[in-house]
Amino acid sequence: MDVDRYDKGKATRVAIQGERGSFSEQAARQMVPAPVEFLCCRTFDEVFQRTTRGECGCCVIPIENSLAGSIHRNYDLLVRHGLRIRQETNLPVEHSLIVLAGGRFEHVKTVRSHPVALDQCERFFERYPHLVRETGYDTSGSVKEIVEEGLRDHAAIASRNAARFYGAKVLMERIEDSEENFTRFVLLSSRSSVSEAADKTSIVFSFKNAAGALFKCLSVFALRDIDLTKIESRPIHGRPWEYLFYLDFLGNTGEARVRNALSHLGELTEFVNVLGCYPRDATHARKGM
Repeated sequence: MDVDRYDKGKATRVAIQGERGSFSEQAARQMVPAPVEFLCCRTFDEVFQRTTRGECGCCVIPIENSLAGSIHRNYDLLVRHGLRIRQETNLPVEHSLIVLAGGRFEHVKTVRSHPVALDQCERFFERYPHLVRETGYDTSGSVKEIVEEGLRDHAAIASRNAARFYGAKVLMERIEDSEENFTRFVLLSSRSSVSEAADKTSIVFSFKNAAGALFKCLSVFALRDIDLTKIESRPIHGRPWEYLFYLDFLGNTGEARVRNALSHLGELTEFVNVLGCYPRDATHARKGM
């Protein structure tokens, strides 16, 4: 994968939300060739801002989860900052219960993690109702905080990699409710590049509300046998009850049928923007991704 390097001859600097050892880091390592330097950010807004300013060559963000659904904030930030999708990966999410080295389960009173991770371990908390849930800004960051603060009565829910990175101890593995838990991550950069291997395209468009308008927009793909894999709508800020539509479909923008579909769509809409054309990750395709 050809990505922009922050400094020629050095590691690719990649912005991620969260701390080292996170699922975002795992996803980045799958998509970005080594060596990699990570720029850890506390929020997704910071990830986009620092990438747009050129402080890093690219960034990796989660865009949807097979159980929790789309991460709406990141769809909004995609349009606002104009970054392009270069690649995707579907990462299996496996949650572990992590404590300080030498810690024991009977000492744990509070479990800290990102709210989505806490929600994905509902059966674990039903089994141990005495445990108090505590919200953190990041799964791996929760491990980091517990280690730095020496909280022996706390545990974190995060990946095994987070435990290894911070020298913590895994007490339990695979505590998530469902084995069918995957998160789709995308690699973003300011450059747009389409390879011959690219077989998936993401776009965003809007149109004036009228009877049958959405049907007409989607028909441009059906008429050309183009497979739609996802559609998502988001409100347009400042225009109540009007929406942006995000669409993923299988095809390369260099194909005649795709070019014709996008041209046809442009005639029916106020605007169309190609967010990226990139190789599809078909991993776990039969498991909801």
